[in-house]
Amino acid sequence: MAVRVLFVCLGNICRSPTAEGVFRALIREAGLEDEYVVDSAGTGSWHIGQSPDARAAAACSRHGIDISAHRARQVRAEDFENFDWILACDEENLADLNRMKPAASRARTALLMPFAGNPADRVVPDPYYGGAADFESTVHRAQHACRGLLAALQKARGV
Repeated sequence: MAVRVLFVCLGNICRSPTAEGVFRALIREAGLEDEYVVDSAGTGSWHIGQSPDARAAAACSRHGIDISAHRARQVRAEDFENFDWILACDEENLADLNRMKPAASRARTALLMPFAGNPADRVVPDPYYGGAADFESTVHRAQHACRGLLAALQKARGV
C-alpha cells in the first residue's frame, strides 16, 4: 500500500509545492514512484488555482525540478482521511492543521523540517516577500528534510 504524503504551507505557491517537487524527484530517483502518493496544499484560499510563484519555479528548475504543472489548492477535510502524513512548513500552519483535523483522523500531522535532523532548524521560512536567495534556501531546506523524510518512511516500511 502506498504511503500518502501531503505538504502544506500557507498559500500553496512557494514552500509546499517546492517540497512536493523535491520529494517527487527523490522518489523518482529511487524508483519508488509506485510506493508513494504525493501532493501539496495551503491552509489559506488566496491562491487557489494559481501556478507556483515564478521565483519558486525558477529555484526548483535550477535543481532540475519542474513544478510548473502545479495548481494551488486549499487543504480539504478529506485530506485528513486520504493522507498518512500531513507535513507543515511552519508552526502556524501546523496549528491550523491540528485545529482542522477531525478527532477520528489517523493522519499524522507534523513539521517537515525536523526530518532534516537539525533540531534548531524547525521551519521553512516563507520566501514570498524575499528574493531569489530565499527561494534557493527553500529548495535546500526541502531537499534536506525530504531526504530525511524518505529515509524515515522507508525505515518504517521495513525497507
